[in-house]
Amino acid sequence: MKDLHSAFYENLPLLRDFTRLADPAQFTPVPDDWVLGVADIVDSTGEIERGRYKTVNMVGAAVISAMINAMDGKLFPYVFGGDGAGFAIPPSAAETARITLASLRRWAEEEFSMPLRAALVSVAEIRQTGKDLRVARYGPSTGVDYAMFSGGGLAWADAQMKAGSHEVPPADPGAAPDLTGLSCRWSNSPAQHGRIVSVVVQPTPAATESDFSDLVKSVLSASEGLERGGHPVPVNGPPITWPPPGVDIDAHVSRKGRNMFVQKTLLLMQNLLIGLLFKTGKRLGQFEPEHYKRMVSSNADFRKFDDGLKMTLDCDQGTRAQIEHLLEEARGRGKIRYGLHAQDEAMMTCFVPAATRDDHVHFVDGASGGYAQAAATMRA
Repeated sequence: MKDLHSAFYENLPLLRDFTRLADPAQFTPVPDDWVLGVADIVDSTGEIERGRYKTVNMVGAAVISAMINAMDGKLFPYVFGGDGAGFAIPPSAAETARITLASLRRWAEEEFSMPLRAALVSVAEIRQTGKDLRVARYGPSTGVDYAMFSGGGLAWADAQMKAGSHEVPPADPGAAPDLTGLSCRWSNSPAQHGRIVSVVVQPTPAATESDFSDLVKSVLSASEGLERGGHPVPVNGPPITWPPPGVDIDAHVSRKGRNMFVQKTLLLMQNLLIGLLFKTGKRLGQFEPEHYKRMVSSNADFRKFDDGLKMTLDCDQGTRAQIEHLLEEARGRGKIRYGLHAQDEAMMTCFVPAATRDDHVHFVDGASGGYAQAAATMRA
């Protein structure tokens, strides 16, 4: 019999129109006894300055990949933040989350010398502070859906984690999470209409839900004037090159203790075969390259809510100016904090349970700092 607690998220209505998420009524309170997990990379801005943003993205996405594998097929809400992630799970999975986060912290340090913070906090405790944790489900395609968060609870938990509260300590040396399916083999997608603009917008305490909702509707209305709503990934998927970018990172992720040279060589051979299939369009068993490439684009999460609005848009100068004007006006009234970061390309990090299914997950961000840089330049 299905655990009713676990079915909470699965039973939420699935929204297909992203603009509906500007309405606070579309979000449902997460049960009190659920647990919120958060994780992010220490000094991600410094790591970006050292040219390691692809690694930053991979480690951030690893949090979600490891949790999906640990949850063994059970649906739960999660959100990717560029340099970290957040997720909510029922109380029955709290220990699983603790073990997974602990192993992620050890793995990130040992494989990449990249310190990762992690914390777990109960939803009930979040509500005791006057914040809330509400969630909605958005389906950009028939293959996947993504969680959207509101209520301020995620941001509060993130701040608590950075202050050292509710910490999940790292596991013993040698511990490693199950990251099966995590990869970053696509090349970056160059901007087609101007620049790739990463936008982060958060309400201030002075903003009512109605204030923020009205602003989001205006910003989304502006972005909807862009081709495909500003989607930065081409309809037929990102470019494919060989050798693939980030193969060293992929080797670290997938080697499971194997020799790095051997694992990298194996990945290069695999990617050569994959590249040939995509180039020729020939089917291999149940794998259809053309269909897969279209689903990659359809499944990409280039817009999201996580106690604010985040977007990575292929944006022309006129639309960018319009969006910035809306944001600056709201900032001037003390209603929001926001940051933007423009770059030439978008990048993607992927979680693919099986290439023959349509439920592969693709996290989109700007290729030279994206959300992390936008957040770092937030204007109060």
